[in-house]
Amino acid sequence: MRDEMKQESAARRGSNRRQGAKWLGVALGSLLLGLPVQASAFDLAPAKPTEAKQRVIAYRNATLIDGTGRPAQQHMTIVVAGDTIKAVAPDASAAVPADAEIVDAAGLYVLPGLIDTHMHLATLPVRRWAEATMRRSLYAGVTAVRDLAGDTRFLGELQRQVLVGEVKGPDIYYSALMAGPSFFEDRRTQAAARGAKPGEVAWMQAIDDTTDLKVAVARARGTGASAIKIYANLSGEIVKRIVDEAHRQNFRVWAHAMIFPATPAEVIAASPDVVSHVCYIAYQLSPKPTSYHEKMTVDLKQFEHGDRPEIAALFREMKQKGIVLDATARIYALQEAAAAEGGAVPGNWRCPGDLAFRLINQAHREGVMISAGTDGDTDWNNPYPALHEELELLADRAKMPNMDVIRAATSVAARTLGQQDRMGTVEPGKLANLLFVRQNPLDDVSNLRSVAFTVQRGATYRREDYRPVTEDEMRAPDF
Repeated sequence: MRDEMKQESAARRGSNRRQGAKWLGVALGSLLLGLPVQASAFDLAPAKPTEAKQRVIAYRNATLIDGTGRPAQQHMTIVVAGDTIKAVAPDASAAVPADAEIVDAAGLYVLPGLIDTHMHLATLPVRRWAEATMRRSLYAGVTAVRDLAGDTRFLGELQRQVLVGEVKGPDIYYSALMAGPSFFEDRRTQAAARGAKPGEVAWMQAIDDTTDLKVAVARARGTGASAIKIYANLSGEIVKRIVDEAHRQNFRVWAHAMIFPATPAEVIAASPDVVSHVCYIAYQLSPKPTSYHEKMTVDLKQFEHGDRPEIAALFREMKQKGIVLDATARIYALQEAAAAEGGAVPGNWRCPGDLAFRLINQAHREGVMISAGTDGDTDWNNPYPALHEELELLADRAKMPNMDVIRAATSVAARTLGQQDRMGTVEPGKLANLLFVRQNPLDDVSNLRSVAFTVQRGATYRREDYRPVTEDEMRAPDF
């Protein structure tokens, strides 16, 4: 009997090894091709929701600004089970489970969690800095971010730690970068590819006429990225080929509004999902640099007499195609302020803030979806992240209505991430990402700073519990 048991045990071990090897082979093959890995029933099966009782919370008596653009609704109840919104209804008719925890939100305004659509958490992977940045963002109402061009190894691990509660911060949706070979002389790429050669790694690929784009896109997908970022030093023809192949593989594309030398018109014609940096669009009427590192201010004389029809046509094309504009208003305001203070134009100055805000206003009037991306952060001693400044600038200088400004950081921002089915509005079935503030942001967007608490995936982060970042934590990464 003992011998039979030994034989049976050995057989099981052999079967398990074979099954494990089989699954590993499938997984590795899928990763190399950039395809989703499918776990077998053999292992990695997720726990069933019924195996653990979900925490149910009912937030009652709140004024709801749901992110859709609908008017605010008073006396609303939001029922959350685990990490998901289960019901949204008026207090009087809301069906609240008997075992639900009740949170009285009287006097508070509830919105979808905010989303910053342009961050750089891992251009130089520095953990203390990234974690501090994320902590400040979360306690200020930011529940998701879009990271553009960083070390995906670092970002993937950071996102894992957020999901399991080891790090407090927003969810991270990140990109794999593609650019022309000459771009990779940029020293930032050395930092983001540390331990490997930039241009040759899956998250930072040099593209030219000889590149097999089917393979290149598959490699980018295999990094765990949410999209490809098309950065610089590529022709319009190659940009179009990248976008077409990415979309064929059901993969999103985030692009600069000018790719140097690819023009704004060529970029928009290629139909990426998002374009970044509103001032780049002004190059359509300016001498066009042929390389990203060729700094050249746009031709301001072209815009002396108001809106240009050529630019309006580009915006109308963006609207028709559903391309989101990640305007990055704040960086132009900062450059403008630096120029005024120092009496000299900063080396990376593309256009003055005034023109940037005029272009954003024109894009908005033409019906372009505008998202709120910062492309930077505030000083260490600022209690709030840059996203709040971005939103206030969109309202104050770009003259966007407050409701549309809120949507720029909620429903439109979710579309920018490709996550509109999971976040961006307060609706049943969406992730329980919520922001509760004490003052009405429809009266003044700066009221988004009156944070009472943030809910991310059902977990609560009270503003009063926020541990301010320190100067040491936020010391700028050194390139």
